[in-house]
Amino acid sequence: MPHEITEPARLAGENTCKLCAPLGACLVFRGIRGGMPFLHGSQGCATYIRRYLISHFREPVDIASSSFSEESAVFGGGENLRQGLVNVIAQYHPELIGIASTCVSETIGDDVALHLRNWTAEHPDSPPLVNVSTPSYRDTHAEGFHATVRAVVEALAEAGPREGHINVFPGLVSPADLRHLREIFDSFNLATIFLPDYSESLDGPSWGEYEIIPRGGVPVENLRRLGRARASLEFGRILSGASDTAASWLEQHHGVPRISLGLPIGIEETDRLFQVLETLSGQSAPSRLVAERGRLVDAYIDAHKYLFGLKVAVFGEEDLVVALTAFLTETGVKPVLCASGARSGRLAASLALVAPPVAKEITVIGGTDFVQIETEAERLEIELLVGTGKGQMLSRKRDLPLIRTGFPIHDRFGGQRILHVGYRGTQELFDRLVNAVLEKRQADSPVGYSYM
Repeated sequence: MPHEITEPARLAGENTCKLCAPLGACLVFRGIRGGMPFLHGSQGCATYIRRYLISHFREPVDIASSSFSEESAVFGGGENLRQGLVNVIAQYHPELIGIASTCVSETIGDDVALHLRNWTAEHPDSPPLVNVSTPSYRDTHAEGFHATVRAVVEALAEAGPREGHINVFPGLVSPADLRHLREIFDSFNLATIFLPDYSESLDGPSWGEYEIIPRGGVPVENLRRLGRARASLEFGRILSGASDTAASWLEQHHGVPRISLGLPIGIEETDRLFQVLETLSGQSAPSRLVAERGRLVDAYIDAHKYLFGLKVAVFGEEDLVVALTAFLTETGVKPVLCASGARSGRLAASLALVAPPVAKEITVIGGTDFVQIETEAERLEIELLVGTGKGQMLSRKRDLPLIRTGFPIHDRFGGQRILHVGYRGTQELFDRLVNAVLEKRQADSPVGYSYM
């Protein structure tokens, strides 16, 4: 097993390795067609989240707010919520409104479920409302994301005769990842319902006219069909260890078989996905996808001499950290530090499962910040960083190359189009990894060189 550091270095965090839970909720609601995120709390929460999403995705993002004042923070925000719903419906005409709580509404114990029941009784023609509890002092953005996916399923999935489609719960991946995953499933002739699907709504084409709610997203009518699927595929090693996920709820309440897989990054994890798809479809993988795997194996062989033994730190959302560690281990790199702001308690065990050759050499930190990550990186003599753009200051201070992955990436362009998954995504990550190492060695050389 990896060596796990369970105690934070300090009582207060500084530049934490996570974001707030309602941000994850907003991502999910933006992945539903006509969906409108609505935060029950202060305007500052919505402004902060809008800033983070816009900076990463480079798309306009509207987030409604019940706009708590000092009075509503004391006496409750029921009237603010009611008036906010009136305004959102009148201005946006949404097909669904997703209401996520914030720290202030959770702290005062505002009964959002009761407010919404009263609203629905008074407004039977209201669009569907989905309510999710997302206090940031309890959860990270990834946990808020997964809680919201489950809340959508609980609110909308309906029973009925079994249909032929597959539910896909891809986790917190990029729009480019979503598009590629859909391409892979289509290659096996499998009908799918993705939740969420922000592949277009958060990375769409230029508009001729402003769209008040951007096009794209999974239709609400498809969400009602989730309970009638052949099976549910749920991506994430950390998520697979939880019993309160969307796929587990569908299995318990509608008998939809749950299939848990790691994020398909690297050869082994992608192979596992393809094995499942071959079983579900009854057909072999298309030759062009098999060829992508062959080119990736060849690239591993070609670049092994540049990477072997390189000490790497991986940080970010837990499931992505696990998947990246599995990939890096395949290449001969030594991921000796794995860190996340989350505290699932399953990170070390998941790493041991996907990276057994190096598991004992990995230091794992949960609930951490970048001050603690820097301390451990210095102690372990880290040579390269793999993680979100929040590691930029550590990269600059320690003069370490940073391979940007996941969310958020605010200091580079195109974060929403970074492809991580499948053989093709792994190939792109691998090329970036090797070139970052070569660039660093070339820059550090006293004479330089032009040929490798």
